[in-house]
Amino acid sequence: MNRSPRSVLAAIVPPLVFGVGFLLIWETAVKVFDFQPYFLPAPSAIWSAFRENTELIWEATKVSGLNALVGLVVGTALGVSISFALARFRLLNDVMTPLSVALNAVPIFVLVALFNNMYPVTSEVPRRLMVTLVVYFIVLVNVARGLREVGATALELMHSYAASDVAILRKVRVPNAVPYLFTALRIAAPASVITAFVSEYFGGSQNGLGSRIVGNIALSNNAEAWAYVLGACLLGLSFFLVALVLERVATPGGVGARERVGA
Repeated sequence: MNRSPRSVLAAIVPPLVFGVGFLLIWETAVKVFDFQPYFLPAPSAIWSAFRENTELIWEATKVSGLNALVGLVVGTALGVSISFALARFRLLNDVMTPLSVALNAVPIFVLVALFNNMYPVTSEVPRRLMVTLVVYFIVLVNVARGLREVGATALELMHSYAASDVAILRKVRVPNAVPYLFTALRIAAPASVITAFVSEYFGGSQNGLGSRIVGNIALSNNAEAWAYVLGACLLGLSFFLVALVLERVATPGGVGARERVGA
């Protein structure tokens, strides 16, 4: 379904106006109240630091972005695969669901520390494993729900034709789960970026966005630290936009109208 230019503007203008207004208030507050740079740098100072360190920020963004992307792809594949298994075998669902919930409740720093002890200090595998686990749970919850919550009328119709479980899965359950999958991706895409650079706070190689943020804060280079935060924000936004585009391409007509809860 094509959207009119007016509807597109209505979707873009409010957040754009809010963002510009927020930055203006921030810049004004820093100057009026004379906040020191080590406390809260102005947006103009952050932008200057971003331009001056563009190459370094880009290198760190590539590291964190690759970790996030690998974890996002693997976690999505794992979550979808296990969701199908849970929908097919009730006993497996009764065992795996509580285990997944318990694993998701473990603090991130505990798991990252465990993974860091399993691999060399220069390895990126611990960060990717952490992202995989976070994405896996988001996808699992959504897709498994989509496979289960099928309309009774559709199931009765398929049963009236003596359809097999495989046919019901292919023609009813999978199409019903597609909106849930893309909602999960819209949640998991930025979450993968957040997890990737937060995982860097707890050891490992110091070449990603998270470690650069911590390093600059430790040196009181707050404008530079915020410049790396800006890089992380842009990375997360790009992941979200890609997920949104994939959703629109794969499900024209607006999957987003059917919102699902991710966790």
